[in-house]
Amino acid sequence: MYTPDPDRYADMPYRRTGRSGLKLPALSLGLWHNFGPDRPAETQRAILRRAFDLGVTHFDLANNYGPPPGAAESALGDALKADFTYHRDELIVSTKAGYLMWPGPYGEWGSRKYLLSSLDQSLGRLGLDYVDIFYSHRPDPETPLEETMGALHSAVQQGKALYVGVSNYSAEQTREAARILAELGTPLLIHQPRYSMLDRRPEDEGLLDTLDELRVGSIAYSPLEQGLLTGRYLDGIPEDSRAASDSPFLSADTVTEELVGRLRTLNEIAASRGQSLAQLALAWVLRGGRVTSALIGASSPRQLEDSVAAIGNLEFGEDELARIDEVVKQ
Repeated sequence: MYTPDPDRYADMPYRRTGRSGLKLPALSLGLWHNFGPDRPAETQRAILRRAFDLGVTHFDLANNYGPPPGAAESALGDALKADFTYHRDELIVSTKAGYLMWPGPYGEWGSRKYLLSSLDQSLGRLGLDYVDIFYSHRPDPETPLEETMGALHSAVQQGKALYVGVSNYSAEQTREAARILAELGTPLLIHQPRYSMLDRRPEDEGLLDTLDELRVGSIAYSPLEQGLLTGRYLDGIPEDSRAASDSPFLSADTVTEELVGRLRTLNEIAASRGQSLAQLALAWVLRGGRVTSALIGASSPRQLEDSVAAIGNLEFGEDELARIDEVVKQ
């Protein structure tokens, strides 16, 4: 029987999410690619147990995570029942709906029909009565935002979610979503954007400024830029890497000689701080406290431990930040 580490809260920083009372760990575990039937169940459970032992109290999902879609929620549901039955109140479990989940006109996007049906299915796979955060995974260009936000509000009113969030929304869409939710009486808790040293759009397009103004939290996904900001690509493209596969998220064409050169320089900066490149990338996203939490993936407990070690050095000097900007933006 799993017994959590009694010192699990000793080192992990917890950050208040916007103006809410909810605190999230600086690093949260995303169950995007490594939790499905193609991975050993015991390895998945070992990752979750090790995460909790290290103070990672937030497990982030979406209805379509796997593969196949739904598999990650089912895997977490099995682990919750086996290992975390007595620790549910110490965990934050989030899920999303927005991308294709089942065939037909009601299986994706942002209608009330889809969002609430999806949430019921997610709760069934998870074996839970409620999730802590329920997200609209992407804006729907054909559904009124009032309907999408109204569905999130209903999820809270029905007791099936404690908080609500949005993901992949622009600054303007986020501002309008927050306004609608405020009028309904369910505050917008959090936004989940893609953000990394190599992808500055939340800064460049004003999203972070908007979140600061609205006092809405943020949790960054792909802070390691699909693995580019790890040590895997410092000598080119490994045969077993994502870039060498048919992944739609990272192509071999992306990994140019020029990019590899920049990654090597960033790795040198990381080494000067006593960090790996991945740890540097995570620390950079978390710098200054503007981002509430960064999402990490893990295929093994050891990989998870390496990422969590980033919390050992989250401070940057102005010269370090300037050097990173010089390398990235050259």
